[in-house]
Amino acid sequence: MSEPFDLVIRGGTIADGQGGDLIEGDIATVKGRIAAVGKVEGRGVEEIDARGKLVTPGFVDIHTHYDGQVTWDERLTPSAWHGVTTAVMGNCGVGFAPCRAEDRDRLIRLMEGVEDIPNPVLTEGLPWNWESFADYLDAVEGRRHDIDFAAQMPHGALRVYVMGERGANREPATMEDIVKMAALTREAVRAGAVGFSTSRTLNHRTSDGQPTPTLTAAENELLGIALGLRQAGEGVLQVVSDFADPEQETAMLARIVEESGRPLSFSLLQSDRAPDAWKFLLNWVDQCVARGLPVKAQVCGRPVGLLLGLGATLNPFSAHPSFEAIADRPFAEKLAILKTPEMRATLLGEAPRSDNPFVKAVLRNFSKMYPLNDPPDYEPLPSQSLGAQAAARGVRPEELAYEWMLADEGKALIFFPFLNYSDDTLEPARTMMMHPSTILGLGDGGAHAGMICDSSFPTSMLTYWTRDRTRGEKLSLPYVVQSQTRDTAAAVGLYDRGVLAPGYKADINIIDHDKLTLHRPIIVNDLPAGGRRLVQKADGYVATIVSGRIVYRDGAPTGALPGRLVRGRREAPMARAAE
Repeated sequence: MSEPFDLVIRGGTIADGQGGDLIEGDIATVKGRIAAVGKVEGRGVEEIDARGKLVTPGFVDIHTHYDGQVTWDERLTPSAWHGVTTAVMGNCGVGFAPCRAEDRDRLIRLMEGVEDIPNPVLTEGLPWNWESFADYLDAVEGRRHDIDFAAQMPHGALRVYVMGERGANREPATMEDIVKMAALTREAVRAGAVGFSTSRTLNHRTSDGQPTPTLTAAENELLGIALGLRQAGEGVLQVVSDFADPEQETAMLARIVEESGRPLSFSLLQSDRAPDAWKFLLNWVDQCVARGLPVKAQVCGRPVGLLLGLGATLNPFSAHPSFEAIADRPFAEKLAILKTPEMRATLLGEAPRSDNPFVKAVLRNFSKMYPLNDPPDYEPLPSQSLGAQAAARGVRPEELAYEWMLADEGKALIFFPFLNYSDDTLEPARTMMMHPSTILGLGDGGAHAGMICDSSFPTSMLTYWTRDRTRGEKLSLPYVVQSQTRDTAAAVGLYDRGVLAPGYKADINIIDHDKLTLHRPIIVNDLPAGGRRLVQKADGYVATIVSGRIVYRDGAPTGALPGRLVRGRREAPMARAAE
């Protein structure tokens, strides 16, 4: 009699990650790998009845910021609650390695400013038991986790490590600096980094308000680092840019890709400042692909939206003098004060006071503020905005914002879509997602603790785009599954996962697609130093499986922690067998 399988999933509706039709069948796993798909005759040590349930590969999220959380937490939530089984961190040029002891606070302030992770959280949470990037990988590999994760070399940390104060102040790199950065990047990739990331946007600033160290890095610096990847023989390039001069910036990036031969992806979103600029960039991608250059755009199927609320980083009255006077008081005390008629009258009679153009633009734009219900609506109609509702009721929008901010005992949230929603529709996002040279990303799991909660993108894709959308065409279920499994895995060189076929890694989701429900984000205080973060849960994930072990069952952790650091490129089973 043959040995039993470790796990058999029976009778599920399988979307295998390759974009083909759904099939009914079984899946068997052995030693963390998929052993059979179809009709499985043998028995499993453990079996799951998946009849009527959707079975997919585990989702691969290529744009996260768990660089800090992975050092203190065994669970990479919220991403793991949304079927993600592999998370790629170190995006946008920010991270914590390499780093000398004297630069630790500088990198903390950079991460705090760019990704809204509070300084006390990082100061208390980071163990700093590393200096080099290889040391960092060894440190995080020594901990157990629920899901797999991979890391990229962040340009901000690298530049400060090599250039010190000059790097932080955005001075031009010398040839000696570039040679050192290239060598360190080569060493990082050989140690297990899956790539290198950089930021060229003014939106990324330190908590002191200084631009990111990499903002104005010259082409010779970026090319030198990319050639370090070429020398290592693998690794991807990840870029976020303002594309202030789109012709010049895209030409430079194309030259870097052409000379280094390394794949590049960049963040692509619709901006209110230039609502049609994404079309130019997609056309540029087409031109690159026609020349044989491996360039892709990272896109998403939702607005990137600020969450405003009493417990969040910002609320509609954050810049009002009377609110600033109580901003640091405990939540319950603030709520009690705001409930008084006196404070209400005072705040509604004041104007916001801020020199920050972003804050000023947000806090007075009530036509782009939407009450966030449960479940949330991420493609709201203009008539649902606080501004439109206030006009319909004949009241000032500030009054309605105040009312909503105090709803649910101050736990209510207001959604402010500031990217991907210039036309009050997700049709541009759909066009971007359907382009053959785009990949899903930008969820930012582990970051934006008090302002954004987009790590639930995988669940939105399954609920809204394949089932619930009424304001336009939907997307097919096989396409959406492939887009966040095989396609994202391949984009960072992880060809051993993202597909349900024999030999592939047994990372699997079992989902009740009919009942899958995304809930409104909530604020919890579970970070080091009692730090606050926004999290978002979902109902309908029957089981999430990593390396053949069930890590979440009906959304609850099982105690299994098979997640591991993924060091570098991984070949597909057939490719490995042929070598």
